[in-house]
Amino acid sequence: MPKRIILPNNWRPRWYQIPIWAYLERGGKRAISIWHRRAGKDEVCLHWAAVSAMQHPATYWHMLPEAAQARKAIWEAVNPHTGIRRIDEAFPKEIRDTTHNQEMFIRFINGSTWQVVGSDNYNSLVGSPPYGVVFSEWALADPNAWAYIRPILRENGGWAVFITTPRGDNHAKSMFDFAEGNTSWFGECLSAESTDVFTADELAEELAEYIAQWGEDQGRSLYEQEYLCSFEAAILGAYFAHELRTAKKENRVCALDYEPMLKVDTWWDLGIDDSMTIWFSQSSKTEHRFIDYYEMSGEGLQHYANVLADKKKANGWKYGYHTAPHDINVRELSTGKSRLQSAREMGLYFRAAKRPSKKEDAIEAARRILPKCWFDKKKCENGISALSNYRKQYDEKNKVFGTKPVHDWSSHGADAFQTFAISNFHGGGFFDGVDLA
Repeated sequence: MPKRIILPNNWRPRWYQIPIWAYLERGGKRAISIWHRRAGKDEVCLHWAAVSAMQHPATYWHMLPEAAQARKAIWEAVNPHTGIRRIDEAFPKEIRDTTHNQEMFIRFINGSTWQVVGSDNYNSLVGSPPYGVVFSEWALADPNAWAYIRPILRENGGWAVFITTPRGDNHAKSMFDFAEGNTSWFGECLSAESTDVFTADELAEELAEYIAQWGEDQGRSLYEQEYLCSFEAAILGAYFAHELRTAKKENRVCALDYEPMLKVDTWWDLGIDDSMTIWFSQSSKTEHRFIDYYEMSGEGLQHYANVLADKKKANGWKYGYHTAPHDINVRELSTGKSRLQSAREMGLYFRAAKRPSKKEDAIEAARRILPKCWFDKKKCENGISALSNYRKQYDEKNKVFGTKPVHDWSSHGADAFQTFAISNFHGGGFFDGVDLA
C-alpha cells in the first residue's frame, strides 16, 4: 500500500506564520510578507505550493532574484533542524512523478509542475503559464518580473506571494505600503522582536557581531535591516544610497508634471539579450526633472521608436536629444550596420555619449549630478529601484567589496542614468544627426 500523505507533510506553521497561511487557505491571491531573517519565509511558501499544486493542477514557480543562486538557496537547501532537504520535506516523493535535478523541476502525480527559477530571465521561461508564483527575496529581484507575470495570474485567477527582508526604500517597500491599504492584499511586517525565533541575548549578540564587522553605524544599520525589518538602511554597497535618501528627504521624489516650455531628452542603455532602458528628462539651468522611465527586453529598435512616438502623441511632448552610450556605433555582424544607422532609418536620431576612461568616472558623475535631479515617484518607480539596488560586488568569503558593480537587473537603469550623467559632465557627447522635434 502506498503511504498516505496529508499535506502539508508533517509540518504546521509557527504561531506567527498562521495569519498568512490562513489567508492563503481562504483563497487569498496576493500577499507580501516582510519578515526578519530566519523567520521561515521560504518554508511557508514551499509547503503552500505543495498544497496548492495538489488542489489545483497547474504550473508553479519559486522565483529567486537570479537563477544562479536558486540551486543553493532552495533546491539544495537543508533544514538544519532535521537534516532533510527543504524540497523533500515540502514535496514528499509519494506525490511526485518525476524530478529533474538539472532543471530544478518537479512533476507531480496529478500533472502539476513546480520549478525554481530566476527573475533575471523571467520572460524566457518556457512551458505553460504559472498559476502560483513565490517571489523570494523580492527586494533584490527585478520588479519587471511582476509586471510581466501579473496579467497572467489575473487572467487565470492565480496567486502570488512576495517574501523578503527589506533592502532600502525600493519597490518592495512601495508594494508593502500598497498592500497595507488594500483589502484584497495581505501585508505583514514582522521584526525579530515580535516573534520568538531569537532570544533577547541572541539578538544582542547578532548586533555586536554586525558592529564588530562593519563598524557602529553600518553594523547597526544592517542589523536593523535584517532583524528589525527597517527600510531605512541602504543596500550593502549601494553606490547612490546617500544621494537617493537625500532626494527623498528633500521631496525631490514626487509627482511631476510635464513642462511644455522644455523639451524631453532621452537617455539610453542599449541591451542586446538584456533589458533596454530609457530615462525621459526635462532640464533647466538649475535642475533635471525625470518624468518617465521605460524598460523592456527581447525587442528590436523599432519597438522603442514606437514607444517614443506613442508617448509623444499621448503627452504632447516635444523631444530634444536622444543620447545612447558609445557602443551604439558598433556594427552588428548580421547586418553590417551599426544600431546608430538602423535607428536613423527609423527616423530616430541619436548622439553618442563619450566613453568614460573607467566605470568609476561614470558612477562619480552620477553621484555629482543626483543632487540636481527630481524624479516622478510613480512613473520612474522602477528606475529609482534600479538606482537604489545598483551596488558593489561583495566577497562573502573575504568580507570585502570588489571594485566593480554587480551585473543584474539594476545595472540597465543605472547605466542609462550614467549615460545622462556623463553627457552632462562632458559637454554633451558626440552629436550624430538632428534632434527630433
